Amino acid sequence: MDKKKRATVFWFSMLVVLGSLMGCSYPQVLAEPYDPNGKSLNSAYSESDPHVGGRYLVFASDRGFSQDIYLYDLVDRRLIDLPGLNSLDMIASHPDISVDGRYIVFSGNRQGETDIYLYDRSLRQLRNLTGNLNTQVQNPMLNADGSRIVFEANAKGQWDIFVYNRQGERIE
Repeated sequence: MDKKKRATVFWFSMLVVLGSLMGCSYPQVLAEPYDPNGKSLNSAYSESDPHVGGRYLVFASDRGFSQDIYLYDLVDRRLIDLPGLNSLDMIASHPDISVDGRYIVFSGNRQGETDIYLYDRSLRQLRNLTGNLNTQVQNPMLNADGSRIVFEANAKGQWDIFVYNRQGERIE
């Protein structure tokens, strides 16, 4: 199966699951228009790593000439601008979002170094949580209110789970 067909099947399946998660009594498909320019949920670009938090869907996409993080409002059915989050010098992946949609966590790779970043939508502030952690990190996730960030870190030659708070402090 080619890449576009797999993406179409994936998004169709994802939308059916989303309909179920949003309290519907039977699966429904979101009828989003296709936009070849990437200004809607469905596009000609490669989307990956979708996660739902409340009314929001966060995902990574290679729209705009780099792999960035995008936020889609499932109720208003529109993309939401994320000022200060995406940059041309970073490859972003594996996003997650708090239930209220305020906090977005993701892996960001700059010049071959991957760190875990937290974006506060209210303050429009991006924070590198693991800049002082000299090890490989991956797969961040948020708890419901965004106060705890968990991720995998290869600090001792094996992958372990680390828990941080929003300030970038490790919680034992």
